[in-house]
Amino acid sequence: HTPSSPGMTSSPPSIDDTPPPEAPVSAPRLYLPQVLRPGALIDLPTAQARHVQALRLGQGDALCLFNGEGGEYPANLVNAERGKQTVQLGTWLAIERESPLAITLALGISAGDRMDFALQKATELGVARIVPIAAERSVVRLSDERALKRMQHWQGILVSACEQCGRNRLPQLQAVSTLAAFLANSPPSPRLMLALQAGPDAPRLRDLQLQQQASLLIGPEGGYSERELALA
Repeated sequence: HTPSSPGMTSSPPSIDDTPPPEAPVSAPRLYLPQVLRPGALIDLPTAQARHVQALRLGQGDALCLFNGEGGEYPANLVNAERGKQTVQLGTWLAIERESPLAITLALGISAGDRMDFALQKATELGVARIVPIAAERSVVRLSDERALKRMQHWQGILVSACEQCGRNRLPQLQAVSTLAAFLANSPPSPRLMLALQAGPDAPRLRDLQLQQQASLLIGPEGGYSERELALA
């Protein structure tokens, strides 16, 4: 505190409205798909509020919020009452953790937890776009209603993976497709297929000269059929 000069009165203390400092690396990350602005006070939606409660965070604890449009916001929990969790955003940080190689993953739908695991790891590894493929050898068969529910579930997997790995942009999850439809609509980019039938003359990934984008085709449990391999 600097004492007042002679003949001058002390000014009243100012209110500290400085935004919260940058969140530490270990701060929990939350995906919030809405408009975010520096200094804003936001009441967390139910799902995110429950997550904060589960982590046993208290008033003043640090968080990090992102909305999937790039960058992130360090934040502080300013209200930790039961049923209402309020955060104050700090300054937007233009942090990008995307791969320079935009990979489109055509992923054969597999059964059980294998699909969830593949989606999680694909997100963590930086895949930009994911297209679930209803392959001829896929064990799982999805009706329109079941496909919609699975898409919602898979989207949640991508969100959780981004929160954990630090990505500030979610991979684009496209609707379930057949391999033929995917190939007909895929961009003209290098196309790689992981196939059980690959022979000794198959190129090695490290020998390929990939520039900006590529498509990677991975089949379900039994791999792609001979007909699908011929299409690719």
